[in-house]
Amino acid sequence: MRFAHTGDTVVVGVDGSPGSRRAVAWGAGEAARMALRLVLAHGFGIPDAFGEELPGDLLSAHQAHADRVLADAGRLARRAGPRTSITVESSPDGPIPLLVKKSDTARMLVLGSAGRSALRDLAIGSTALALAMHGHSPITVVRGPEPAAGTPVVVGVDGYAPAEPAIELAFEEAAARAVPLVAVHVWNDYDLAETFGFARDPFGTAPRQDAERAVLDRSLAPWRVKYPEVAVRPVVGRDQPRARLLDWSARAQLMVAGSRGRGGFRGMLLGSTTQALIDHARCPVLIARSPLDEGLSPPLPGDGARVP
Repeated sequence: MRFAHTGDTVVVGVDGSPGSRRAVAWGAGEAARMALRLVLAHGFGIPDAFGEELPGDLLSAHQAHADRVLADAGRLARRAGPRTSITVESSPDGPIPLLVKKSDTARMLVLGSAGRSALRDLAIGSTALALAMHGHSPITVVRGPEPAAGTPVVVGVDGYAPAEPAIELAFEEAAARAVPLVAVHVWNDYDLAETFGFARDPFGTAPRQDAERAVLDRSLAPWRVKYPEVAVRPVVGRDQPRARLLDWSARAQLMVAGSRGRGGFRGMLLGSTTQALIDHARCPVLIARSPLDEGLSPPLPGDGARVP
């Protein structure tokens, strides 16, 4: 298992849908910024009813469709990243097995989101979860409208060691885009006052605020040294993490989150906050893999699984 994002490709899952086309354009821009190769991958899969092999005429039809989808994606990618090296790949594997395989040498996997269909967005969330379980690279789900130029990269920071990959990715992305980084750290203790009528926050908000700011400062310190060119805006407060980050997603060009949140444990691949961002954020969401993900390998979806 590799946690450092050292691959040399940006791999985009392509299926010809509008969300996929947005992912292609976004992935081409990312590859250009990072001086990486772009790979457009389409896995059409063999329906379970046919076992392991399609009849020749159906295989030819699937391959012809894949060629058309990839040709269109290639044209779009060349417009978005005219100097980027672009390769295309189709496979009878399902999209999830194909993308897992490609993730082994990828700097990042990129998926599109339907944006207007709850059912399709649910399927995107399932695909992202499967790739978080089995893949070997960060994953970006491209959501929301085109962000305004100069808007910041935003990262959620909980102060736990498994969040380090997300912080590193956020600094790297902010540096490459020459934009500020907003680092959001919130806490939400169980409110006894509302349940039992106790005095609200008996130890005072200010000391807790100072303590949580210290947690955030410690988490950011080594990355501020490594990326001195990145202007950082720390945001600390008492709130629901998902609510605060979803609010920031409307003002960001990229949201970076870890695969787990505070209290994450083995067997729970996506924290509830990250899952909410995948489902509802108003900008692309970049999911950094956690060291705790190592060794988790539930059954991989069948080759016939389909990326919406």
